[in-house]
Amino acid sequence: MTFLKHMAALAAGLSMIALAGAASAEEFKLSPEIAQHAKDGKKLVFAISYHDPSVAFAGPIRDGVAKAAADLGVEASFVGPVGGGAEKQIAELETIIEKGVDGLAISSASTDALAPLINKTLAKGIPVIAFNTDNPKSDRLTFIGQDLVLSGKTVGEQLVKYMGEKGKIVITSLDTAAQWSLDREKGARETLAKYPGIEIVNVVNTGTESQQIYGAIENTFAANPDLTGMISLECCSFPQIGLYLKRNPRSGEFAAVGFDLLPQTLQLIKEGHLDSTISQNPYAQGYKSVEVLTDIVKNGKMPPKMIDTGAEIVDKTNVDQYIGK
Repeated sequence: MTFLKHMAALAAGLSMIALAGAASAEEFKLSPEIAQHAKDGKKLVFAISYHDPSVAFAGPIRDGVAKAAADLGVEASFVGPVGGGAEKQIAELETIIEKGVDGLAISSASTDALAPLINKTLAKGIPVIAFNTDNPKSDRLTFIGQDLVLSGKTVGEQLVKYMGEKGKIVITSLDTAAQWSLDREKGARETLAKYPGIEIVNVVNTGTESQQIYGAIENTFAANPDLTGMISLECCSFPQIGLYLKRNPRSGEFAAVGFDLLPQTLQLIKEGHLDSTISQNPYAQGYKSVEVLTDIVKNGKMPPKMIDTGAEIVDKTNVDQYIGK
């Protein structure tokens, strides 16, 4: 079994121990039109909307969506606002809904902005689930992804493991105002609050373009030459931190921890420039999103409140298992 298939199978198993379904899921009723589609055996049409499909992290999600669509005999388009933006995401989703769709999976660019659209869509009898980035302010039928606050706590623990209980650190994020970023930051701060010797000097919003991110990292080091650690809250500022450290070796010890399994991140861990990363299984997030929507529409099977895709730690001791997968 390939690694990606193994991860998809793991996520499927995790659903068996997930939390019980929410009341809103139990009360949800399919629209007569969608119910008729399922009864007639028509090919179901789903849209999987990611908050920024242009980032590298979106690739494995897209692959999972495509594989599930092929396996289940449905149509599932991977969409979203290139470069991010709640207004663009809402406009695109409104167009998709108007054209006709049998179900939506949404990773919200903004919890506050997307929640009304999600609730309005559910009221029409169109199933809506959240993935990757939750929208707890909405009545979404389930969330497929990582417990973001818990993963933030874990990344904080990883920092302490490699840096120790004293030091000055910076937290980086592609979008510090996004709910997923706020949740992970909250978890990291909860862990680090236990260590009065650790000072969070700044939280840096890096932007999304590679050169922009690297420039933000470079400026951060220039402004804070006494830093002893960094936490990245996502996929794409993390390898840029490693790249900077590779080009500019520190004279003393420095800890760098973050998220996701981008090939560059894994290689930089292997080379010793980054310490550890936390996987959230994006492939399974994509696969399960299509699978759950299919179950709702075809089988009337309501999902649990959350399907946790895990938080596996990858460091120098096990990174070779993931490189090239």
